[in-house]
Amino acid sequence: MRFAVEEINNSSLLLPGISLGYEILDVCSLTNTIHPLFYFLSDNRSVIEVKNNYTDSQTRVVAVIGPDSTSTAITAAYLLSLFLVPQITYSATTEALSNPRTFPVAFRTIPSTDQQIRLILTMMRYFRWNWFVVLSSEDEYGQQNLQLLHRKLGQLRTQDAWICVAFQENIPIPETSQPDGNSANQERLRDVVTKVSRSSAKVVIVLSTELPLRAFFQEVISQNLTGLVWIASEAWSTDLIIYSMPNISSIGTVFGVAVEEVPVPELDRFQVRSGPTEGKEAPAAHMVCNQKCDNCLRMVQRYESAFRSAGDRVAFNVYSSVYVIAHALHALLGCSETKCSKRKIYPWQLLREVARVNFTLLNTTICFDDKGDPPNGFELVQWQWGTPEKPFKTIASYQSPEEDLQVYDENIIWHTENSTPPKSVCSEQCAPGQKRKPLGSLACCFVCVECTAGTFLNKSDNFTCQSCPPNMWSKPGQEECFMKEVMYLFWNDPFTIMLLFCALIGLLASVGTLVTFARHFNTPVVRSAGGHLCFLMITSLGLGFCSVFFYIGDLTELKCFGRQSAFGLCFTLCISCITVRSFQIICVFKMAARLPRVYGIWKKYNGQHVFVASVFAVKMVIVGLNVYFYPPAPVLTMINSNPTVLLLMCTEEYKSSMVLNNALEMALCFLCFCFAYMGKALPKNYNEAKYITLCMTGYFSFWAILLLVMSISSGILVNIVDTAIMLANLFSVGMGYFGPKCYVIFFHPERNTAAFFQEAIQSYTMRQE
Repeated sequence: MRFAVEEINNSSLLLPGISLGYEILDVCSLTNTIHPLFYFLSDNRSVIEVKNNYTDSQTRVVAVIGPDSTSTAITAAYLLSLFLVPQITYSATTEALSNPRTFPVAFRTIPSTDQQIRLILTMMRYFRWNWFVVLSSEDEYGQQNLQLLHRKLGQLRTQDAWICVAFQENIPIPETSQPDGNSANQERLRDVVTKVSRSSAKVVIVLSTELPLRAFFQEVISQNLTGLVWIASEAWSTDLIIYSMPNISSIGTVFGVAVEEVPVPELDRFQVRSGPTEGKEAPAAHMVCNQKCDNCLRMVQRYESAFRSAGDRVAFNVYSSVYVIAHALHALLGCSETKCSKRKIYPWQLLREVARVNFTLLNTTICFDDKGDPPNGFELVQWQWGTPEKPFKTIASYQSPEEDLQVYDENIIWHTENSTPPKSVCSEQCAPGQKRKPLGSLACCFVCVECTAGTFLNKSDNFTCQSCPPNMWSKPGQEECFMKEVMYLFWNDPFTIMLLFCALIGLLASVGTLVTFARHFNTPVVRSAGGHLCFLMITSLGLGFCSVFFYIGDLTELKCFGRQSAFGLCFTLCISCITVRSFQIICVFKMAARLPRVYGIWKKYNGQHVFVASVFAVKMVIVGLNVYFYPPAPVLTMINSNPTVLLLMCTEEYKSSMVLNNALEMALCFLCFCFAYMGKALPKNYNEAKYITLCMTGYFSFWAILLLVMSISSGILVNIVDTAIMLANLFSVGMGYFGPKCYVIFFHPERNTAAFFQEAIQSYTMRQE
């Protein structure tokens, strides 16, 4: 502080024509803090007047630098805030001073405890340590740091970055009234060290001031506790007395949070100057021991190496604090390059300027944020054993949470087995694809459980195996899901080729039957088969064979619409014609004689066409309802028997849609079956009862097979069987109804005559009589 004041007073850049005055007081207890503060706040008559408004109060000083410790700095901040006297502390890191509402006058040139704890936890994560011991002193410094540590750990848990405390203990403050070794504190220290030695944690964070740590590390050394990593808080990270303890190097690796080192030029020479000149008289005994006092020079020179090895960490904070006051005064007095206005100033006026300062000192930016904290950060140092001239070596730097921790790994020397970073975890990391199952309440202690099939381990949550999306799947113990295979009838599939071949055969057979019936249209066989209705039936059969293309290949909405309408319309049209033809034969031979009026109405109003048209209209309505309730859109459905694939279908409600779409055909087939049974005794040439019965029996059998397959399988096999049964129904109708007709036309033309049919009718009539 004296060096900075003299440097400013000897410079013409700051406060030209004005010299800074100062008073330096040693603070080593709370009473030594209160008395100087009242002295600073008093007037020239050493009186402090009680007022309602202190804006015009003239205090002895306009700013205070210090004190250094947390408790004394807070005490000073309470008193100085009443008079709005700026306070700049250079060593107190307590977070309490960052509250401008409580302490509007508090500023500091050292980062806060918040940043210290952030740096420690960032270092823990960098070295992948999540299991550690916390030791804190029982004073205000240790307890505040401990509370802040737990608060930061809670914030990390919300981010799924788990760091756990194995246990925490307090380090007792030494009692001066009891001799060492006989106090209860010694027994407590012994218990704490024993507990640390038994813990599986290899990292110990010590949040304490330097005073209680000398006895603590003596106990650590006496119990031969080695191989650990000790993380020191800023209060003792560069303490030369602890560093100089005998056998301290045996405790392991010591890292510490320290203020950034900024060398102050000429400060070393100012602290220790050359000896007195020859013949100079010895100074008076009452003179204060400082740089101008020769009778203490030998003592200062003795500790010169200690001064230099400790570095300029705290020294720069004090140095910059003085410059903050100087820059604030320079602005408040409106100083130019040559002079400043000499007028009375008040502390509250200076307070505003202190909050606004922003300058560069020794390549370091000096300013304050809204909380009165500086922008500079901490750095990590390691205690280097065997090098007393450079005991503290920088191994990492850290500015703010927005910037990453910069670690200089080449500077780190690990005092552990194999000279490698120790592992400090409660449980080893799980293998890929394994989730963590917590043991107890600590998430850092767990057992590894493999994720089941269909789940994966998301890196953002190591404790839960998440389900794969519906269109994806995973094997057991995987961290990623793969796309499921989409199944449908591919064009090059052997089953598809077989179905297409059968459809082609059916289409060619339909075309051949249509040509045959056209050429023999006027023959009795064609007439008895239905006449003009035969062409409608054969055409619908041919279109039904063509509808197989809607069941093959990638699906579109058009294909799905074709599935729901094409085959159903064609097959319904064909079955309705067969039904009306069977009914018409019954009418001719039975109902015409018994109910001549009904038969006449049937003939007059062309009942067969009305029936076919009505059935077709009802089918159109059913198709419309099916499309409405089950919109034709391709969907991917899961298969229970094989979860690794997806079945491409036209609707998830495939079974319900199929039942609705085939309800009318089943009713018509049942009617056909009934009419066939009623006409079993008709003339042979007109009687297709056994063929129709065979067709309808086949239809119901095929349906039973399809239902059986659907009940035991839900994959592509259902699509294959469904398409095959569709073709089988078409073949059964074509072969069962039109096959015998073609057989007679080609192989027994003698039966395809009017005389042959009349003879059959006469024989039937005679039997009936």
